Amino acid sequence: MAEAKKTGGLAGIVAGKTAVCTVGKEGVGLTYRGYSIEELAEKSTFEEVAYLMLRGALPSKGELADYKARLKSMQDLPGELRQTLELIPGGTHQMDVLRTGCSMLGTLEPEGEGHSQLDVADRLIASFGSMLAYWYHFHAHGKRIETSSDEDTIAGHFLQLLHGKKPDDKQRRVLDVSLILYAEHEFNASTFTGRVIISTLPDFYSAITGAIGALRGPLHGGANEAAMELIEKFSSPDEAEKGILVMLDKKAKIMGFGHRVYRDRDPRSDVIQKWAKELAEQHGDKRLYPVAERIDQVMRREKNLFTNLDFYSAIAYHFCGIPTPMFTPLFVISRTSGWAAHIFEQRADNRLIRPTADYIGPEERPYLPIEKRG
Repeated sequence: MAEAKKTGGLAGIVAGKTAVCTVGKEGVGLTYRGYSIEELAEKSTFEEVAYLMLRGALPSKGELADYKARLKSMQDLPGELRQTLELIPGGTHQMDVLRTGCSMLGTLEPEGEGHSQLDVADRLIASFGSMLAYWYHFHAHGKRIETSSDEDTIAGHFLQLLHGKKPDDKQRRVLDVSLILYAEHEFNASTFTGRVIISTLPDFYSAITGAIGALRGPLHGGANEAAMELIEKFSSPDEAEKGILVMLDKKAKIMGFGHRVYRDRDPRSDVIQKWAKELAEQHGDKRLYPVAERIDQVMRREKNLFTNLDFYSAIAYHFCGIPTPMFTPLFVISRTSGWAAHIFEQRADNRLIRPTADYIGPEERPYLPIEKRG
């Protein structure tokens, strides 16, 4: 029993090796294939990071141009997939839309000859935003939109499809930075799910579909949506402070704070907070960002908890004009690059992932005929 407690949630258990990412180094660090997240967020683009994840090195100028053109060529959706998206009810959780879209695309463009694992990874990164926007416009506005755009970045493409116009430069860059920050995070729940699935030797789409399912849960991917709902509840910083103190007194879970691996701070939160503040100021916001900042201060003071990436990402996405139910699906678009890198790695040195468990049930007992059972 003691051993079961010790390993609850596999905390502290080393479950494999990876060359993709380090998390929590010295309590705060995060690197992608050796590059610090701060430097990547400041100097690179999501396309560069996706290339790094999938191909192991940062691209040259020519390689990046070719890669962006490749992704752009993969934005459009086949007719059968559009029909499937139209059949998904309008009230569906949008993570389920991407889960279903991924699975359907796997039947139309199955992995194999002509569709290598690298092709499938790029195709999903390029088209997940198209799936989400097509389903949204069809059900929210009764429109069948074109799913290609003249934007050559994943962030710009999604924003153009969502808003039907060329995106604001700052919004495009903020979304681009957020995709960099969400791209990879070592053996988190969804990534580990993907590795477990691929270790059984199914197709690539099966592993990504399972990873989406794991990310759907509020303890993993849904925290940014929950954070936005919390922030929007309060009309002022003072009201927020009173409300949070009441929640803490009731021992309610407050999403967007703390982290399983980081001890002192989440380095990604520091980056996105600056962008969230800039966007809030650009929009003349006098409520949401100040409320978020006060909640942050109260949680630090009362519980010594720091914000994770999800908390200020919610504010940033809100001021990019992105509906709250799309927050976690955007996580999917980004994290597919990290999932894919781990799938490649697992396949390259595969062994079926099958841990053992401590049994805590009854001792062996005889089977009683039904007439003798009390």
